[in-house]
Amino acid sequence: MALTEKYAAQIEKTFTKYPDKRSAVMPMLHLAQEEYGWVSPEGIQEVAEICDMDPTQVKSIAGFYTMYSEHKKGKYWLQVCTDLACALCGADKFYEDLKAELKVDDGGTTEDGLFTVEHVMCLAACDKAPMLQCNFHFVEKLDMDKMRQQLDAWRAESK
Repeated sequence: MALTEKYAAQIEKTFTKYPDKRSAVMPMLHLAQEEYGWVSPEGIQEVAEICDMDPTQVKSIAGFYTMYSEHKKGKYWLQVCTDLACALCGADKFYEDLKAELKVDDGGTTEDGLFTVEHVMCLAACDKAPMLQCNFHFVEKLDMDKMRQQLDAWRAESK
């Protein structure tokens, strides 16, 4: 199991924060998603074994929460907030421009596998719109010039 081998110390440290292993299922799902880029069937199985749970229980938790992706994503998972407050600040146009820039549809992944783009509702940063969340880190007060620079930086980082 890759997670237990690679993250043994982190897993043990996480277990100290919870009354039993089952209670640590969500942090373990985050770990699996970070390692594999999504919560794969193999990741579900590993988390189930780590937490002493049935894989069906782990899958139901991963399926319930939108922070876990059960489908393969690009290396950079770009979630653009298009809720009303952000839309009033130009998020809808920004989102359309970003999809055009990357040549993808909603939820699509670029041909090189680097970027998956989707819209989400409310990331709680209305005063910083247009904004997005990339792999759970905020990138705020965007326009397409800033976004192109950020895309170039991520491309360079991934080489």
